[in-house]
Amino acid sequence: MTDSLSPDLLVLGGGPGGYIAALRAAQLGLSVVCVEKDTTLGGTCVNVGCIPSKALLGSSEHYEFAAHHAAEHGIRIAGVTLDLPAMMKRKDAVVAQNTKGVEFLFKKNKVTWAKGLGTLQAGNVVEVRAADGTATTYRPRHVILATGSVPVALPFLPFDEERVLSNVGALKIPEVPKRLIVIGGGVIGLELGSVWRRLGAKVMVIEYAPAILPGNDADITKEASKIFTKQGLELHVGTKVTGGRRDGDRVIVETETNGTPRRFEADYVLVSIGRRPSLTGVDAAALGLALGRRGEIVVDDRMRTNLPNVFAIGDAVGGKLLAHKAEEEGVIAAEVIAGKPVHMHYHNMPGVVYTWPEIATCGLTEDEAQAAGRAIKVGKYPFSANGRARTMGNTEGFVKFVTDAATDEILGCHMIGPNVSDLLSEVVLAMEYRGTADDIGGTVHSHPTLSEAVKEAALGALGRALHI
Repeated sequence: MTDSLSPDLLVLGGGPGGYIAALRAAQLGLSVVCVEKDTTLGGTCVNVGCIPSKALLGSSEHYEFAAHHAAEHGIRIAGVTLDLPAMMKRKDAVVAQNTKGVEFLFKKNKVTWAKGLGTLQAGNVVEVRAADGTATTYRPRHVILATGSVPVALPFLPFDEERVLSNVGALKIPEVPKRLIVIGGGVIGLELGSVWRRLGAKVMVIEYAPAILPGNDADITKEASKIFTKQGLELHVGTKVTGGRRDGDRVIVETETNGTPRRFEADYVLVSIGRRPSLTGVDAAALGLALGRRGEIVVDDRMRTNLPNVFAIGDAVGGKLLAHKAEEEGVIAAEVIAGKPVHMHYHNMPGVVYTWPEIATCGLTEDEAQAAGRAIKVGKYPFSANGRARTMGNTEGFVKFVTDAATDEILGCHMIGPNVSDLLSEVVLAMEYRGTADDIGGTVHSHPTLSEAVKEAALGALGRALHI
């Protein structure tokens, strides 16, 4: 029997990649220790990322509906007021439910949670130092590095989480800002900017690229820009941040657009210009661990590093920083360790932006497909023509397919509209098995549902959409 200090596997990091790797390995019969330095499991995603941001997004959507849109449905609500402390308390309760849920799963699957800061040493020895200073040494057969990522700061605007905020501080502002500057028009900036805009802040988004949501399909970014501007977000694209500083209870940000300088002032600024791999507890140079040019851990398609019996997953290995990507990598690493002939691939990795309307994508954009020399067909269907969307009063957006002109294989799908985060799954499944537009267009979809827009867009790529 394996000694508790010499487990089959030690996972360094209890985020979505790490805890899933630990659970899957335990399912496969391995003895597992998961090291987590924070007081709760779940990592950035559960504690200060995906879960709390979606809780606030949901609450702020309810507030905006009650204050501004309920009357459209014949519901008269007088004197709607915001109780921000109660909203934050609910957000914290949702986080606690999730973190306790992970802890329960560890107990159920007999995964040991080693509480403390783990340090990987030569020979795959891991020392875990608890908060009280006591140290425990583990000698596992295999190690998975799941150390996550941290937000990138601007050198002239270091995070203080009081006025200059990362995603962490932006989730717990004690008041609704009068003015909020968001530097970075990507997923985090738009989601959290949307929360505070709905609650009453004037939100100014500054994006260096020519459009928000860089890397997305051009039709999506164009539609999103139109909708978000209509909602009240102030978008400044093609704008470079050249300087900034905190001045008491205000923040000043200097910018330049096409050579023209401009100064923005606000009571808070959210800096969301990206994240970088975190290697806390891992001295790559001393260990001889190979890193990429962005500081990410280099792995093969089985999540193996260049060190014997050391694997790495999640944000620490770079690529798209997505919780579900980390989870899949964790499963692959655990199964490889258990001897299964599996490997990781990324070509059907979905992505979602939880603004309202939502944005969901998978595969190649139209421009990417054309740049790759593919002859393509495009099918596009607006939610304004969908019966269910009309009944909901949410008719903005569309579903767009990019397909191979010769075979009708689905190369990409891009959606903006109500609940599209849930609509994308059937497309991802189809793409995983190299499905065609005809496969989705020929599948019966319940009526009236939003999913009919997916069917119609697929039929549109075949030149035979019925309801437009």
